[in-house]
Amino acid sequence: MFEDLGNAVAGSLAYSAVGIALMVLGFYIVDWLTPGKLGELIWTQRNRNAALLVASNTLGVGLIVVGAIWASEGDLVEGVVSTLVFGLIGLVAMAVAFIVLDALTPGKLGDTVFSEEMQPAVWVNSAMHLALGGVIAMALS
Repeated sequence: MFEDLGNAVAGSLAYSAVGIALMVLGFYIVDWLTPGKLGELIWTQRNRNAALLVASNTLGVGLIVVGAIWASEGDLVEGVVSTLVFGLIGLVAMAVAFIVLDALTPGKLGDTVFSEEMQPAVWVNSAMHLALGGVIAMALS
């Protein structure tokens, strides 16, 4: 019983560490793709567009982590490695999707984050982040 508990605790800690690292990296990627500083936009200016974009990126990464845990079938090392690998693939895919969407639409997608009004382009981009997270999570199974 204690061995199972120890394995579960180790797994929770390992997956949490990798998940947090991927989410932080995702924050910095979104920050790099958009003008200004996301921390300032979200926490000081309380910008909803920036918060939605970062939240969707975080949820997309979370879907990938959940998919990796599910697909690992109890193999902790395989699960943590696949979480890291597929999480990085997901972040790259989300960044590429952002760049492609920006190229296909008028204006600069990153600039919509600064608007005080909710912007439909941010919602579309957020949906892409979530969809990509789901696609990559399902690719794991």
